Amino acid sequence: MSKLVTIYGGSGFVGRYIARRMAKEGWRVRVAVRRPNEAIFVRPYGVVGQVEPVLCNIRDDASVTAAMQGADAVVNCVGTFDSRGKNNFDAVQHEGAERIARIAAQQGVARMVHISAIGADKDGDSLYARSKGLGEEGVLSHMPGAMILRPSVIFGPEDQFFNRFAGMTRLGPVLPVVGGETRFQPVYVDDVAQAAVKGVLGTAKPGIYELGGPDAETFRDLMALMLRVIRRRRLILNIPFPVARLIGSVSDFVAMASGGLIPAQITVDQVRSLRSDNVVAEDASGFAELGIEPTAMEAVLPDYLWRFRPSGQYEAIKESARNLRA
Repeated sequence: MSKLVTIYGGSGFVGRYIARRMAKEGWRVRVAVRRPNEAIFVRPYGVVGQVEPVLCNIRDDASVTAAMQGADAVVNCVGTFDSRGKNNFDAVQHEGAERIARIAAQQGVARMVHISAIGADKDGDSLYARSKGLGEEGVLSHMPGAMILRPSVIFGPEDQFFNRFAGMTRLGPVLPVVGGETRFQPVYVDDVAQAAVKGVLGTAKPGIYELGGPDAETFRDLMALMLRVIRRRRLILNIPFPVARLIGSVSDFVAMASGGLIPAQITVDQVRSLRSDNVVAEDASGFAELGIEPTAMEAVLPDYLWRFRPSGQYEAIKESARNLRA
């Protein structure tokens, strides 16, 4: 019988790419999510019955155990940007990650891959970084042979980075950013998935890997690149950190007062995170050690950001027509 991998958060941004690759490897894939009815799209990744979404709440031992039953390997892709509520940083990225590792050890699962983030540090400045750091510590305490992946900001068709800011360009002539000089090293989502698959298959050594694309750029330069791709001219306005912190405080209060009905546009914790560069450390293991050539942003961004161009899919045709007239 084919081997089985349980992917917690397997219908999310990163998880779906791992699920697709594992199906191509011939594995049975169990996609453990809170809302299986919204994850039906993963089924065609394999043959009939090969990829199945199942109900799971990583805050509950019994739920995690049921989803892991009979698995040869597990992957944890569950993360959050919400610091409040039942599924907050600590519940999901610390306790949830450790719960999955503890139960994996109890069930004798051979391999575990955990998706963390660059900047994970249990003593970090932001709550987000601390929860990620504590999650890594919890995973390694139970599964010392786990592979931990720390990607920089991840880009791809379903991302909430370039898509979000490209959407903001439709609102006016100014594009506000916080931490314009903060450096990022965007990494393609399928490259992260490829690294995770190597961990599941055991073709890569256990340990911590920091994953970044071939280019490290400032936030401002990334926005300039995005604007060139979508053929729009906007003023990139860098908001100073003290002002951003004030905006974050107000945004946090409004979100709390509304019970989450009005989501925070930026939080104080995100402002803290944006003070630090998000790039691969010089002494860190990464794509080179995994034998993966990372994909450049320019090779992928036009494939999904074209819809934000002034004329959408017809922009290229109009450009060609202008060149003919010239």
